[in-house]
Amino acid sequence: MTLLRLFVGFLCLCIGAPMVQAHEVNPAYLEITETAPDRHAVVWKQPLKDGMRLRLTPVFPETCVAGPVQASLAPGIVVERWQLDCDMTTGSVRVTGLERTLTDAFVRVQRLNGDTITAVLRAGSDDVSLDREATSSPATAYLWIGVEHIWFGYDHLLFVLGMVLLVRLRQLFLTITAFTIAHSITLALSALAGVSLPGAPVEITIALSIVLLAREAIGRMRGEVTFSQTYPWLIAFGFGLIHGFGFSGALARIGLPTGQEDLALLLFNLGVE
Repeated sequence: MTLLRLFVGFLCLCIGAPMVQAHEVNPAYLEITETAPDRHAVVWKQPLKDGMRLRLTPVFPETCVAGPVQASLAPGIVVERWQLDCDMTTGSVRVTGLERTLTDAFVRVQRLNGDTITAVLRAGSDDVSLDREATSSPATAYLWIGVEHIWFGYDHLLFVLGMVLLVRLRQLFLTITAFTIAHSITLALSALAGVSLPGAPVEITIALSIVLLAREAIGRMRGEVTFSQTYPWLIAFGFGLIHGFGFSGALARIGLPTGQEDLALLLFNLGVE
């Protein structure tokens, strides 16, 4: 029962702490594609927080000359596109401002000869060398993105923690398996088939799932036989479907590498697990 009280207390702390925001970890995305010798098309996707863009800025080698920027809004992000003229085989690319957020930046450099450089930039490691060896598989970066998405996804962690604390030991494997299968289904549907739900209802439902578990925890502390104790796998599966749409937020911003969609999705999901 002490663990249950800790869970309820941690939930109250997260609700009361204005700095704790679910999914702030959604990564920024910088794509640099060489379209002709020393000419590159740049796509910069920057997440919004509370309707405001984060103060993140990509920095290129000093020899680079940037063309006019075309900006557009998409759900939760600002997308900017422009041309960049310079030699991108030496020097480095940085993203400044990462130390002020929980956000990482996923960088992909696609060369004219087919070579690709990928890197996940974060506070304390905010640059990638352009003369490094090409990445053998761009999809490998998605494993770490999945790890960080769940590590800083306080809402998902609270839900799983609540389920673990509420179920009996013999029910644990089936419950966690049901949650895993459910969020894997909707994550795959979102990433590969374009199935999606509006972000606000998804976030509200995820929050309600945690509140429900808190109510169940209180009931169990009072000696009540709660629904979650009787059918925990149904709760885990049902809400797992919604949590899967929450997981898909990171992938929606950066997309999947062409020709390696299945592998990247698998690695992202393994990172979450």
